[in-house]
Amino acid sequence: MKSKRPTSVITGAAGFLGSHLTDLLLSRGHKVIGIDNFITGSVDNIAHLAGNKDFRFIQQDVTEFLFLDGPVDYVWHFASPASPIDYLNFPIQTLKVGSLGTHKALGLAKEKGARFLIASTSEIYGDPLMHPQREEYWGNVNTIGPRGCYDEAKRFAEAMTMAYHRQHKVATRIVRIFNTYGPRMRLNDGRVVPAFVSQALKNKPITVFGEGTQTRSFCYVSDLIEGIYRLMMSNHPLPVNIGNPTELTMLQFAEEIIKATKSRSKIIFKPLPQDDPKQRRPDITRAKTVLKWTPQVPLAQGLTKTIAYFRTKV
Repeated sequence: MKSKRPTSVITGAAGFLGSHLTDLLLSRGHKVIGIDNFITGSVDNIAHLAGNKDFRFIQQDVTEFLFLDGPVDYVWHFASPASPIDYLNFPIQTLKVGSLGTHKALGLAKEKGARFLIASTSEIYGDPLMHPQREEYWGNVNTIGPRGCYDEAKRFAEAMTMAYHRQHKVATRIVRIFNTYGPRMRLNDGRVVPAFVSQALKNKPITVFGEGTQTRSFCYVSDLIEGIYRLMMSNHPLPVNIGNPTELTMLQFAEEIIKATKSRSKIIFKPLPQDDPKQRRPDITRAKTVLKWTPQVPLAQGLTKTIAYFRTKV
C-alpha cells in the first residue's frame, strides 16, 4: 500500500545536485530520506533542513546494505564523486559507488516496489565522435585513462539499471546529466565554473586549458532538477539527456565570467589534461518530446546567482 504522501530516498543528498533535489521534492510534498557519507558532500548543503519534520538524514556509505523501515515510493541514486579532482582522488570509491552502490540502491527500490532513477552523466559519451550527443550514441571512452573510473562506473550503473528493469521489472529511469552549475558547488572541486569564478573574484589569472577552443554547455541547477523530476514522473525507461544545448568555448566562458564579476583577471593558457572532451553539447530532442522540458534560465541570470553564492565563500 503506497502512502498518501510520497516518500523519496536520495543517495548523495548532501551533494550539490542531491541537496537541490531534496529541496524541490520537499517543496512538492514528498517526505525525503537523505543518505550521504560526506566523502564529497557537505553538511552546509542540508543545514537549512535541520528540524524539518519531512526530512530525515542517514550518514552512511551506500555501498553498504541499505535497510529502511516503512514505504518508499522513489529512489534517486545521486551518490558519487562527480568532479575530476574528486574521482582522481577517490578512483576506487567512485567505481564502488557506481557498481556496488547502484546495486544496493536498486535492491532497495526492488524490495519496496519503488521507482528508481540513476543520475548518469554526459561523461559516458567520453570524448565524443558524434556532435551534439544523442542518447543513441554509444560513446568513445578510454577505459584505462584517468577518467575511466568515473566514466565506466556510470556506464556500469546504466547497465545494472537496465538489468533490474528487464529481469526484476523495476520501474527505472536514467538521466544523463550535462554540465550544470549553481549555488552549493564547491569552490575547489576542479570544475570550470567554480574554478573560473573563484579566480575572477580574487582577480587572479583565469586558467584556460589548451587554446580554449573546447566547448561546454552550461545548465542552471534549477532547470536540471526540474528536468530530472519530470523524467522520474514520466513512463520513459531509456536514457534522457538533460542539459543546456547552448554551446560556449572555454575562452568565451572565461570572458563571460570576467564580465559578470567585473574582475581584473587576465586569461592564461595551460596544457590540455588527458582525455579532456573537446566538445560537449546535449541533443535534448528526447527531453523536449517526452518531458516537454527545455532550459529556462539564461546564462547571465544563472551566473548572477552563482557568483553571489561564491562571494560568500571566497
